[in-house]
Parts: sequence; structure tokens; C-alpha cells
Amino acid sequence: MTIPHALQTLLTTQGDISFAEFMQQALYSPQFGYYQSHRPKLGAQGDFITAPELTPLFAQTLAEQCIPILRDIPNAVIFEFGAGSGRLAVEILKHLENKHQLPQYYYILEVSAGLRESQQTLIQQTIPHLTDRVQWLTQWPKQPISGVILANEVLDAMPVHRFLREAEGIFESMIGLNPTTGELHERFVPCTNTPLAEYVTQHIPSDWAPYQSEVNLFIDGWLKQCADMLHQGVMILIDYGFPRSEYYHPDRNQGTLMCHAQHLTHPNPLINVGEQDITAHVDFTHVAEAAMTAGFHLTGYTNQAAFLLGAGITQLLDCMEDNAIKVNAIQALKQLLQPHEMGELFKVIALNKNYPHSMTGFSLQDKRHCL
Repeated sequence: MTIPHALQTLLTTQGDISFAEFMQQALYSPQFGYYQSHRPKLGAQGDFITAPELTPLFAQTLAEQCIPILRDIPNAVIFEFGAGSGRLAVEILKHLENKHQLPQYYYILEVSAGLRESQQTLIQQTIPHLTDRVQWLTQWPKQPISGVILANEVLDAMPVHRFLREAEGIFESMIGLNPTTGELHERFVPCTNTPLAEYVTQHIPSDWAPYQSEVNLFIDGWLKQCADMLHQGVMILIDYGFPRSEYYHPDRNQGTLMCHAQHLTHPNPLINVGEQDITAHVDFTHVAEAAMTAGFHLTGYTNQAAFLLGAGITQLLDCMEDNAIKVNAIQALKQLLQPHEMGELFKVIALNKNYPHSMTGFSLQDKRHCL
């Protein structure tokens, strides 16, 4: 097992680090982080595929949800976190242009240099006349914005703390170098991280022990920054996960951590560091609680299938005139909507600030009561 030199140096000089710090390094280190490399990540040649890659209908449906907000708010913008290949941005802008409802700007905050280059190339090739409207940011905006914030599969890539609840107490995952083999190894040590210990004590009953899982302690601060950034409008988050009652369940006692490489999944984050994606499912109850504490109001919460159907994805399909494209779109829709595919596992939560209007995406099914 090859360990990136920078990581080996860090662990040699600093000693063991928390799993959250290890995941941060594995994904975002400038020297070897997975999202900093230029190797393909999305699509058939990459490691995984996201909804915008399957069919333009996904982006067009999201664009339909943006239209009333862009119409209601003067000088409204769209702000996207982690824009992947750029496909979502392209198809949203194309659809909004057709509907004569373009945002003033489309901002992209992208931490991956490789993905940023791919996004810029795609946008220049497909919508060159709109390139001046797209702006890439390297940091959060200094002034509040109004409009729509999009975060598609962003939360699952945030570092998480791994914990183990035993009868005798709470333990935290630490990653270090095995002194005998020199390879990476994981140890669970008595937890000295007060926020982590308090969170586990509050949400994991002691009689579930032994119980292993993870928690994203960065959600609260991140959503506070989002709330401070948004003056008026809506934030839409799409990701795979569960409400807390399902996330922390006695039967899910090994957590949700998963690694992705070349369209295969496995649970070992300590191999191929920097060459594989590491993700964890999202606790949407935690998202809702953190959002409301930050100053957001909850617009709606449901699964991806109900959201896309309520927002009119089948009507957009019916408007397709090219039969060959339509056949491919129907196949993609099955993947987006069917419960055993992305339809149930993926959830959509919308948060608003100074914009208390309903959204059609939650008209068929609103599961806020399940959070």
C-alpha cells in the first residue's frame, strides 16, 4: 500500500490524527488530495456518476424550481457549491435562457483545480455566449447574495468524525502509521473531543453498544456561513442519506462510510489514498436543525423521486421532440426515480431566508414531519 509522501511526513511528525483530519487530507490536500488531482472523477471514465451526467432533465427540473425565485428577487444570482463536471450549470443556464429568466450571475465555488478546468472548458465549448455570466470563486463572497444556492452531492464529501460507542465509554477513530509495517492503521481511543462526545451521548443510547458510526461536525458552521451569505432566497441541497431515526438505527451499527473508485464501492478508506473518493451519508435531521439554528426556515424535505416528479420532470420529458434522445432520457429517469436506484436514497431539502414561498418540488410529498 503506497502512502502519499506528504501524508507519511504529517503522521511521522505529528503522530496520529483524527479520522476527520485524515479524510480532509485524503480528499483536499493540495499535494495528494483526491479532489485536487486532474484524473477523471465523473462519468464512464471516472469513479462515479451523478444525476446531472445521466440526463439534462435533472438540471432542467432544478431550473424550473429556480424560475419563480429569479423572477421574484431583483438581481438574483445562482451560487453552486462543487459544480462537478459543470454539466449541471450548463443545462440550468441553457434552460433558463430558453425561458428568458437568466440569473444576473452564476457563481461556482470549486475547491478542485482539475474540476474547475473541466467546468471552464465545458462552458466555453457549449455556451460560449454565456461565459461572462459564469464566475468562479476561490472563497466565499464578501457581500451577501440573493437568489438560489445549489449543493448537489456536496455534504457527502465533507469530512466526518468516526466514533465507537462501547459500554465503558465513547471512542474516536484515529489514523496513524503502524510502527511494525509502516502502513496506515485505525485505532479507536477514548474520546477527548467534547463536541463529538456530547453529540454521541445525546443521540446514541448506551444500550446500543458496541455501536460504530460517524458524524459531520462541520455542518453547523457551514450552514451558518451559507445563511450569512444569503440575504434572500432559497438553498437546495440534494444528497444521499436519511433522517436521524434511520441514520442512527440499531441495525446500522457500522456507519455509512463508503469509498468509490472506477464505479466500484468498498468500505476501506485507508487504501489508495488520494485515488478514491471517500463519502458518508447525510443525516438530514442534523441538516434541518443546524439550518434553523443558523437562521434558515425549512421550505420542504422529500426523496428525490417525489421532488423531481412534483417539479415537473415528466412534463419536460413529454416536450422532448427527438425520439432517440427521449428513449435515453426515459432510461435515465428510471435511475433517477426508482426506489432501488436513486429515487428513495437521495433526498432533497430546501431552506429559505426571507422567501417564505412554497416550491412545487414538495407538492406531491413533503416529509418534514419525518425529520
